[in-house]
Order: sequence, then C-alpha cells, then structure tokens
Amino acid sequence: MKKTTTRLADGRELIHYDSRDDVVRDAVDRRPLDPVATAAEIRADRLLGDRVAIASHRQARTYHPPADACPLCPSREGRQSEIPAADYDVVVFENRFPSLAGDHGRCEVVCFTPDHDASFADLTEDQAALVLAAWTDRTAELSQLPGVAQVFCFENRGAEIGVTLGHPHGQIYAYPFVTPRTERMLRSLATHREATGRNLFDDVVADERADGRRIVLDGDHWVAFVPYAAHWPYEVHLYPKRRVPDLLALDDAARAEFPRLYLELLRRFDRIFDTGAGAPPTPYIAAWHQAPHRTAQRPDFALHLELFTIRRTSGKLKFLAGSESGMNVFINDVPPEAAAERLREVASKP
Repeated sequence: MKKTTTRLADGRELIHYDSRDDVVRDAVDRRPLDPVATAAEIRADRLLGDRVAIASHRQARTYHPPADACPLCPSREGRQSEIPAADYDVVVFENRFPSLAGDHGRCEVVCFTPDHDASFADLTEDQAALVLAAWTDRTAELSQLPGVAQVFCFENRGAEIGVTLGHPHGQIYAYPFVTPRTERMLRSLATHREATGRNLFDDVVADERADGRRIVLDGDHWVAFVPYAAHWPYEVHLYPKRRVPDLLALDDAARAEFPRLYLELLRRFDRIFDTGAGAPPTPYIAAWHQAPHRTAQRPDFALHLELFTIRRTSGKLKFLAGSESGMNVFINDVPPEAAAERLREVASKP
C-alpha cells in the first residue's frame, strides 16, 4: 500500500491509499473554496449522562445531488469534486460538514471506489483489503490526536438509513469522549469479570459457537453470528477468533481472511429479501467497535463489527417508535434463529 497525503483548496487533509507503489498523486484542487467554518460543540445531557453534538452548519451540507454532480466521484474536465484526481483506489478526506471538529474531535469521509454505481459488496478482495488497511491507518493516526478518546469507522448505506450521497463511502469519527454504547459494554465487561473471573466477549463468542443455531459464517480466523438478543431484524456480529482491542492489533492471518468473509456477508444481505432486479439494495449500517485507547479495560475489549439493516421484510422497514425511541427497549419482529437461518440459505453459490 502507498499512502499519499495532500491538501484540498480550503486546507482540509486528503489521503490517497493506493495498491500500487508507482502511482503519483499530485493533482491540485483548483476550486475557489472558502475556509471551512464550523459551529460544532458538545453538550452533556445531565439526566442521561451522555453527550450530544450540536452542529448547525450541517444544514447546508450536500443533499442527494445528481450522479453527474457527485462530490465523491473523481474530478474531470469541467467538474471538480472533493477528489482532484481523475481516478483513485481509496481516498480519505476531512469532512467539509463535520459533526465533530477542532477541540471536539474530527470527522472523515472514506471513498471505497471511484465507481459511483458500485457498492462495498462489489469490491474485489484486494480492494476490500485496501479499505481495511485505510481504516487501520486512520485509527492509528486519529487516536494520537490530542483529546481524541475513541475512533469509530462505519458505513451507512441506503436512503432509508439517511444517506445523502449515493456514492459508496463510509465515515470515521474521532470522538473526544468514550461513546455511551462503549461505556455500557465496558460496564458489562467489568461486572462479568467480577462475577465470573472470565472475559465477557470471550464467553459470548464461545456460547454462540457452542449453540450453533445463530452462526452465519465460521472461518479460520473470524466468526459471524446473529446475536442471541439481536435488536434489529437482520443483525450480524463479526468477531476475530483471537481477541484484539482494535484494528491495529489484527494479525496477518486475520487481515488476509477478512475481505472474503465480509464481502460474503454483505452479498448475503443484498439477497435476503428477494427484491428482484432493479430493486433498491438492502440498506444497512456497518459499525466497527474498537476499544478506547485510554482505558484500563483496553486489553479486555474485543474488536468486532456489527452489521444490521432496518428492513424487516420486503417493502417494510423497522421504525424506532415509542418503545425504542422513548425508552430504548427494542422489539424485534424476526427471531434471531430465523434471521441466521435465512442468512445461511442465501449463501453464494460456488
């Protein structure tokens, strides 16, 4: 992998990740851009103990542009985009409309491919491996920034999720605090250790493998399963079999196997609803959970990816209504065992 760092016209950082070492990245951003102005702040909710990012400048962000005006496609004659180059492999750049900025963290955009009409599932294994390398490198870089407590790599796909740019891309948030979801995991981890002397993540994975009914994929170095208490209609957790705290700690064998298994999971998600040719692909969120880098519990945390869709059946979405939104008590219409069986049924044909 070759990494090349440049700057956009407004000073934001842009980084090329290329599979070839002989690629030269010297394209200049010639857009007349004003400096980025943000109004991001973090406010604490005294009742719940969590935090809310207030970012009013995001109201002006790009919203569902036509394909020929996509800001994530390569630049071409007469149309300059966020990527000045005429082509790219993987590109990461600072978000022009960040939810977190300055002393309140950082937000980045990750473009997986220059092909506007593709998706992550369309990538080759080599391309997916390059994305994994970019996620890993950004985790290493962002975790060293002053004030950053946790790095979160994720992908939102589909208009139903709220995606405003159709180009295949993900994001990375560098939070100045440990997120509420991670804090809950850390509390459960500590409670389980105190009660049993064992690691909670290890026990969850071992229990799922022993039960077997919810296993979707079981590789040499990764295992994917629908969790026992899945919140979403179709939800899969992907764990490396050797517990590590973050992407940086993955060994070469796990890195080599990841693209094949992850691409298979994404392709199965696109087949579970039998929506037919021309139908919109399955909307999903894919979220990497990594250990905060300044916590005593870091060695006990288990890196894992959570992949889920808000679609519960063809043409029907799972909405977060009164119980979920008002009380954070999820109601799942699809039994996890049935979801796992369906995901096994739609395996790729050899």
